[in-house]
Amino acid sequence: MEAPGFRPLNVPPREHGGDDRFVHVIGSTVFVDDRPAEPEWPSHFIGLVDGHAWWAVDVPRGDDPSYGAAVDLRAFHGRAPEHQWLAAGRAVQIVEWSRTHRFCGRCGEPTELEPGERAMKCPRCKLVAFPRLSPAMITLVTRGPAGPDQEILLARGVQWTVPMYSCLAGFVEPGESLEDTVVREVAEEVAIIVRNPTYFGSQPWPFPNSLMIGFRAEYDSGEIDCDPREITDAGWFRRDDLPMIPPGISIARKLIDAWVAE
Repeated sequence: MEAPGFRPLNVPPREHGGDDRFVHVIGSTVFVDDRPAEPEWPSHFIGLVDGHAWWAVDVPRGDDPSYGAAVDLRAFHGRAPEHQWLAAGRAVQIVEWSRTHRFCGRCGEPTELEPGERAMKCPRCKLVAFPRLSPAMITLVTRGPAGPDQEILLARGVQWTVPMYSCLAGFVEPGESLEDTVVREVAEEVAIIVRNPTYFGSQPWPFPNSLMIGFRAEYDSGEIDCDPREITDAGWFRRDDLPMIPPGISIARKLIDAWVAE
């Protein structure tokens, strides 16, 4: 039996010593149990979880093997260990990728799964489509020397329905390094210039297919001027006066918690 945890794989090992479990993807919700999928429902192997083989099942529209018990990924995070949530997120991303790549983007021919790879291949023109992954930086900007008086820059997005503040984030553009993205996004969203972007960590973020890449950066110059298309409000906050911040599911919270603990 495998050690506890999640090991992503594209094909199941010949022998793993565990049972099969199935992540039924119903729309964008998930339901995990040991009932196999219907034979006509597409399924994809996603890896070993606690020594058991996990499969993603693409449940057709209108069917619900959970009988209403399926939950979205955010709710599943509170009901399962972190590694099982990561596996369920992988299942949702792979199913959504297969749903949106049933036909070749170059010639329109129906695609086929490439044996042994996580890829859809066109039998006519041989174009291969791999799962999409969108890298995005997220950065915690600090101002002032390390110590109790140091501040961090947090902002509230225009689409958020609750008064929550978080780190600044944005997608990497073609031809751009991660460090360049940090500097550009902060400048675009709040008109602040930062220096010394330093890698913190990363997190798969299946909403819908991002890889969040965390950074720390230092304030260099400028005054806050929010881009109204992206940011409702932004400000500098001390450890003893933080606003509502993201829940523990996100790398944004990990960035903030690490700073608070320094």
